[in-house]
Amino acid sequence: MAEFRVAAVFSDNCVLQRDKNVTIFGEGEDGKCVTVSILGKTYTGVVKGERFEVEIPPMKAQTGLTFTVSCGDAEKTFYNVAVGEVWLAGGQSNMEFELHNMKGGMEHLKNDHPNVRFYYTNKIANMDEKFFAAERNSGWGEFSEQGAQAWSAVGYLFAKKLSEDLGVTVGVIGCNWGGTSCSAWMSRKSLEEDAELKSYVDEYDAAIEGKSEQEQIKEYADYEEYDRKWNEEANKIYATEPNIAWDELQKKIGPNKWPGPMCCVNPFRPAGLYKCMLQRVMPYTLRGFIYYQGESDDHKPNMYFKLFSKLIQHWRDDWRDDELPFLFVQLPMHKYAADPDYKHWCLIREAQDRVYRTVKNTGMAVIIDAGEFNEIHPKDKEPVGYRLALQALDHVYGRLSEDEANGPIYDHYIVNGDKMEIYFKHSAGAFKLKGGMSGFEIAGSDKQYVNASAAICKDAIVLTSPEVDKPVYARYLWTNYGEVTLYGANDIPVAPFRTSRDDTATEVKSEVKIQQVMEL
Repeated sequence: MAEFRVAAVFSDNCVLQRDKNVTIFGEGEDGKCVTVSILGKTYTGVVKGERFEVEIPPMKAQTGLTFTVSCGDAEKTFYNVAVGEVWLAGGQSNMEFELHNMKGGMEHLKNDHPNVRFYYTNKIANMDEKFFAAERNSGWGEFSEQGAQAWSAVGYLFAKKLSEDLGVTVGVIGCNWGGTSCSAWMSRKSLEEDAELKSYVDEYDAAIEGKSEQEQIKEYADYEEYDRKWNEEANKIYATEPNIAWDELQKKIGPNKWPGPMCCVNPFRPAGLYKCMLQRVMPYTLRGFIYYQGESDDHKPNMYFKLFSKLIQHWRDDWRDDELPFLFVQLPMHKYAADPDYKHWCLIREAQDRVYRTVKNTGMAVIIDAGEFNEIHPKDKEPVGYRLALQALDHVYGRLSEDEANGPIYDHYIVNGDKMEIYFKHSAGAFKLKGGMSGFEIAGSDKQYVNASAAICKDAIVLTSPEVDKPVYARYLWTNYGEVTLYGANDIPVAPFRTSRDDTATEVKSEVKIQQVMEL
């Protein structure tokens, strides 16, 4: 018999979504009646399959509310509840990146007084007694210098901007984990439905084949102890040799074995965090999703368009709303010093651009200029949160035009003799240079790219090269890491692009073995 319990995502200080039907949910004994009392009215539901959902009608933005959920003799009351805007912040380490660690983060913590609240979904990858005990102790928090330190920097900056512009409380549900693939945030069934995406599941099944659950748990516990000691030694070396090469570090203290053996408790397993985190907060009524991820799927870049598109539809299905806004971050520049330019991040960025163009109610924050060389966790999250908020103010709230919310995005080209003219959406005929013009390449029918001379000509960029008399293809910033100098008039950079995906000269293998260090 299930004990009556309101889902942990409901607590004191929680934010309920304004102007939408709000679902209150939890667990209980089958057949029991559940009552929700709020604003002097009551609403009822019945427990089915040990789960209840009670829907309450739309409410206007307000604060200081109390509501009670009761079932028989059991009752739970929540205080200091706000009605405002609610967004779920998903993804991996760059969404997880904490406010106190970002550039300028301590100044925000000391000086800000935002109308923002935060709930962090329980971060334990195995649903054991420890998991449920921790979840029961979770809850929404209001902003304070101490209490907000571990909030998502991107989520906070996004919410702060919205709260200031909309004049309402904004709540963020953090549901992210460093180093995770899209596949960790999807159900096993959704991955198995596609022959290509099933490879994520097949690789997992092969890794655990013949191992009992107890053996897997022990193997992972042994890895965690090894990893703890390894990091202790690594930190000692970094303290005296901060610029030591990754390979040299491993020669001194042994191999880094992150992310550990794939098993039933490894957080990076397919569908693992979908079950242990995302499902624990669905279907909490939201305005939409913000998402920053892609780094950990760069070993299969050619699959990312399909994988990411499927994740968006999957989440919308789970929240029972095909039009739920999904705003995401296009990956910035990045390359480790020791790595060649695999150009796999180019393909991830292109896949993200394709999703933005083809999946309805999506918005893409272009942050190509916000990366750091040899650092996968850029410290300056200000442009990320700000540009995500611009997407929301355009697509969701209608406060901005598309041209105000976006930088120039490739639209089409025209060939005139030996010149290729590139035209953009959202350029409004105005570009801004912050340095010399660079990053453009053209190719003829042989698909052999050369650097192009680029000139701004009214509302187009005109490309030429003495080596290409009949240009057929063009691309811009088709590199894992490079200089960004070309912006729109609104200081948002021109998004990277190529004019054709038939450019076989830029193909990479479907799977690339790449060492990444992404977990915070």
